[in-house]
Amino acid sequence: MNKPIKIVIAEDDIQIAEIQQRFLERIPNIELVGIANTLEEAKDLIQVFNPHLILLDIQFPEGSGLDLLTAIRSEKKATDVILITAAREVSTLTTALRNGVFDYILKPLNFNRLETAIEKYKDHLDKLANLNKFAQSQVDEFIHTHKKETKNENTTKRLPKGIDAITLEAVSALFNNEEDTFTAEQVGKMIGSGRTTARRYLEYLVASDMLSANVSYGSVGRPERRYSLREAS
Repeated sequence: MNKPIKIVIAEDDIQIAEIQQRFLERIPNIELVGIANTLEEAKDLIQVFNPHLILLDIQFPEGSGLDLLTAIRSEKKATDVILITAAREVSTLTTALRNGVFDYILKPLNFNRLETAIEKYKDHLDKLANLNKFAQSQVDEFIHTHKKETKNENTTKRLPKGIDAITLEAVSALFNNEEDTFTAEQVGKMIGSGRTTARRYLEYLVASDMLSANVSYGSVGRPERRYSLREAS
């Protein structure tokens, strides 16, 4: 794509918005057309600039970024959305996916993750711009290429009974680096489920070689399993 990608940042925290701005300045062929600290400001910027992409938070003092996402879709705006949020509830992820977000990035945001998402988006636009007629294989590529790749190809196989793809994605997304380590109880609270449900998904990811589990002892001496990313071999 020769023309710069026009981007709007919609983030109520001024400092976080500034970090996102600085990250975007490091990525070539990007034009930041505006920063919105409220949902109303975001709506105005979309109306005026018709950006290709909006980096959208969910939590705003006056409402939810998901409402803006829904409005963009219902009004058929030619604007794509990458959610950048601390929201880890499965219901939030489900709503985002159903409304066609291009990507879903968990806070705290790091530059490499944002750069990867933006580069995938550039590639997506380039492929669309160069299409005339298309084959089924190309349609399949467009629909699936920007989805987050699982950390182990075993998770792309048919999932066993009791393992839901969206919940599995939410659990997987909690583990962004090797320093992330959680118990089943902690994971359950973060995704809005019980400890038993969380453990089922965690053990599936252990069996899929994405996670490893180690036994530790709490303050009262009770052993508990803590899960973390499996070290690359």
